[in-house]
Amino acid sequence: MNYSIEGLGLKLNTREDIAPYLHQIEPNISHLEEIHLCGNTIGVGAAQALAEVLKKASAIRVADFADIFTGRLITEIPIALSALCDSLIDKEHLVEVNLSDNAFGGRSVDPIVPFLSKNPSFQIFRLNNNGLGPEGGTVIADALRDNAAVRRAIPAEKRSNLRILVCGRNRLEDGSASAWAEAFAAHGTLVEVRMPQNGIRMAGSAALAEGLAKNAGLELLDLQDNTLSQPGDQAFAHALPSWPDLHTLNFSDCVLSEEGEIPQVIEALAKGSNPRLRTLQLQNDNLENGTVAVLAHAIGTHLKAVTRIEFQENDAEEDDAGIETLRENLIVRGGKFLFSDDEEDEEEDEEDELQDAEEGDVSTEFLDFAEATEGEDDADQEADQLANLLDKVSLTTS
Repeated sequence: MNYSIEGLGLKLNTREDIAPYLHQIEPNISHLEEIHLCGNTIGVGAAQALAEVLKKASAIRVADFADIFTGRLITEIPIALSALCDSLIDKEHLVEVNLSDNAFGGRSVDPIVPFLSKNPSFQIFRLNNNGLGPEGGTVIADALRDNAAVRRAIPAEKRSNLRILVCGRNRLEDGSASAWAEAFAAHGTLVEVRMPQNGIRMAGSAALAEGLAKNAGLELLDLQDNTLSQPGDQAFAHALPSWPDLHTLNFSDCVLSEEGEIPQVIEALAKGSNPRLRTLQLQNDNLENGTVAVLAHAIGTHLKAVTRIEFQENDAEEDDAGIETLRENLIVRGGKFLFSDDEEDEEEDEEDELQDAEEGDVSTEFLDFAEATEGEDDADQEADQLANLLDKVSLTTS
């Protein structure tokens, strides 16, 4: 059973406020697999009542608690968060936990630690846009490192692995980078890591590269809008061969080059460090024609799987022969080489047109239906409106 009140904008302060929604869950609590609360605001009393119910949800797999504390006081959040996270500690079938878009700050992360350090089952953890700061980030990373030790104590055939970690827009900075590197190395099972916009600089990037290199199955890495420069560039060039299955690499806005030099990560990719790479994002990295030439030379040899390169806002010249080589090769593969913002805008326009066309088909059908039912009386219309409102609360069984 999946339960969702996502996006309803409910303000659930007390036990009494949330009781009607809990009554929908309780009869089938042993079959509850997913719960989605995103886009509502939950107070202490409501969170404690919900936690008491969730403790009985032995089959829970997805706990989506993103954006549930809007407008809450800093004194409320830790208590509510503690109740919800503690209710998940013993869940053996838990796969995904999402706590994104909640303004914890570094002062409110401690309630998450017991769950993070003790539950050995979850495979996907999303903690995006929470204002953690370096201190809060270190607390979370240390808890994840401890979690790896708990998992290692479980027989390999029964062990669940941490696979996906999302922790962007959290001001982690260099102060927490070493702790994250230790956590990554301790697990060694990550396939997707997204940590954009964290203010991590050269030394921190180099530490992350060392920790991530211990994860041989890594397929997607997104470090957009952090800083690599020479130390980070060198560290990641050394780490790239550790990830033979890497298909997506986002180093946009990472200052890969400071004075137009060819980054070492580009040279490593061009020599075949990651033969399965499909998407390479290099926007706004101070890259010049020399980097284009290296990529163009490798596009038919060691970069045969690449179908998308994002190269906007760099310093290469548009009429460079390498640009045309890259563009032509990717078009033949059904892919794209994006060099300018105009090309990106065109792509977005194409996507919008496709969406409009799809919506247009629906709109035409709706207009035909509306015309055919124009004579319905007011009672029927009111019944339809009520049904539409009830549809917003989703309760599905599987």
